[in-house]
Amino acid sequence: MLVLWLLHRRCKHNEKLVALKKASSGVARREGSLSETVAFSYSPAALLRPATPPFLNSQPSLGSSSQRVGGELDKWEFPRHRLQFVGIVGEGCFGQVWKCLAQDIGPRQETVTVAVKTLKESATEKEKKDLLTELEVMKLLEPHPNVVTLLGCCSDKDPILVIMEFVSRGKLQTYLRESRAERLYGNLHGSSKHLTSRDLTAFSYQVAKGMDYLANKGIIHRDLAARNILVDENKVCKVADFGFARDVIASHVYERKSEGRLPIRWMAPESLFDNIYTTKTDVWSFGVLLWEIVTLGSTPYPGLSANEVIRKVRDGYRLEKPDHCRREMYNIMFYCWDKDPKQRPSFGELVSLLDRLLVSEHTYIELERFPDHSYYNITDLSGEKL
Repeated sequence: MLVLWLLHRRCKHNEKLVALKKASSGVARREGSLSETVAFSYSPAALLRPATPPFLNSQPSLGSSSQRVGGELDKWEFPRHRLQFVGIVGEGCFGQVWKCLAQDIGPRQETVTVAVKTLKESATEKEKKDLLTELEVMKLLEPHPNVVTLLGCCSDKDPILVIMEFVSRGKLQTYLRESRAERLYGNLHGSSKHLTSRDLTAFSYQVAKGMDYLANKGIIHRDLAARNILVDENKVCKVADFGFARDVIASHVYERKSEGRLPIRWMAPESLFDNIYTTKTDVWSFGVLLWEIVTLGSTPYPGLSANEVIRKVRDGYRLEKPDHCRREMYNIMFYCWDKDPKQRPSFGELVSLLDRLLVSEHTYIELERFPDHSYYNITDLSGEKL
């Protein structure tokens, strides 16, 4: 019944939103949806399996960025024959991430280990469009220590290849969960993933830094969660997976026009009920990400169905403070979940708040008190639908 109510509510709001668009230049409508195109697992620590590299001699891509934009973006194009495919490190319904060696890439013309994102042959034109969107967003960005760096692309023909820096420890979500397992069962992974309160606070600070950079560039991520953060060998977090992101620097608002798979547990009320996405909806998601970090990769709203989450968020319910989390850290989360988007902090403010915790000598996440049994639901639910 709640699903039907939501669909009805969206229809009722449609005319209002169109009027709002006409009345203000502050609303931008763009095509796009929250699909599973690039929402797949990424685990560089162990290759999932060897496989045959993507077919590299297919027909020109009708939507290729080089053809659409012209020679201006030729600097990003990289010769396909200089990529040596090692194996698959991430895979989803429509996409794959490969570990590759790129010969003579970058200003130093070195052979570098890279991550290459591409699509399976079964991918539709919509999935191709989403991957090109991710590529276009990444081209807007200068290198930043807390954002995954684009190194190049092969977009002149299918399959489109997006070449990025290789981030050795993989997804933050997996890294946190493996740390939990190590605490309970000892080191089963060959290299220690023991984490401290300071590590977790540093992760939070680093993600806030990356998101502050993106916000200042006018980028709305729209899928900020621990599964979309990568961790390098020095325990530095990098914001990744821009398949759902949009550049809305002119208006600062994006209205989702088409339906798709939704990360419900990370979504702000105005995104759930009115299809509106802004930097402040990313801030809401960041608060949920903080909760994920504090609970070592637990699924938000454990034990609740998607419909129950929607109903509770609508009624004002917020994720509760974990017992092992100090009030100072939880207050930052709660600050992100204000019903009024204007009252939520900016990412710049979040950087300052978390920096204060980092320089303090206090322990804000008491991991020795972590009640693992309380967070039993660790199923990845990012593909939930309304």
